[in-house]
Amino acid sequence: MGSDVWVGPWRPHRPRGPIAALYSGPGPKYKLPPNTGFILHDPSRPRAPAFSFGARLPTQQTSCGPGPGYLVPARMTVRGRDSAPAYSIFGRPRHAAPFLTPGPGRYFPERAGNVAYPSAPRHTIAPRKWGLRAESQTPGPGTYTVPSLLGPRVVGKVSAPTYSIYGRSAVGSFCEDLSKTPGPCAYHVVNPGIYKPRAPQFSMLARTSLPRGNTLNPGPAAYNVDQHQKPRGWSFGIRHSDYLAPMVLDMDD
Repeated sequence: MGSDVWVGPWRPHRPRGPIAALYSGPGPKYKLPPNTGFILHDPSRPRAPAFSFGARLPTQQTSCGPGPGYLVPARMTVRGRDSAPAYSIFGRPRHAAPFLTPGPGRYFPERAGNVAYPSAPRHTIAPRKWGLRAESQTPGPGTYTVPSLLGPRVVGKVSAPTYSIYGRSAVGSFCEDLSKTPGPCAYHVVNPGIYKPRAPQFSMLARTSLPRGNTLNPGPAAYNVDQHQKPRGWSFGIRHSDYLAPMVLDMDD
């Protein structure tokens, strides 16, 4: 930039008074003391008296002695129990199992063989092993495989760019519902009869039963027309006199 560019009448100069931005202070690190409570109260503000509840005094420890409820046996003295010797009857102990130690007849010295008796040296023919060479464990040519030239991980070869297809993620995609708003299918269809004039509605009920009496009246079939009832007649009865003597059949001697 050349010196011929006009930048205005302002020129850098020393400030006439102190500027707070030129000094570094602690900032809002210090906070004012509170006006509530008793501890750390603001000394420039009046403080009301504070009272505290004292702690509950511990209860007196009770004696751990047995007290007068402890019953001392009658035959117990300071030096022990004072009584005659007492005996008890126990069952007979079982006999211990005997030791299963083998007797002299269990040993057979004649079967000891060369361990107990001297014998002539004997030799056996075994296959030779020290002259044979051990089998080599070196891998053959078929064990080594040539690395593949396909794919992006080829050593010493330049591979073409490869691409892979991943599935669509539900997080961060355009179809992710961050506000969790309900869709159109979440709303039910409102009945038009709620916000429009509704015609009268009728319902069909079942037929009610006819009123019937609780008494058991006879029906038409209970009457028999062919059966005639005889008219009421009269009969002559026997007249008894109040002065008639009873008939005595058995005569007493």
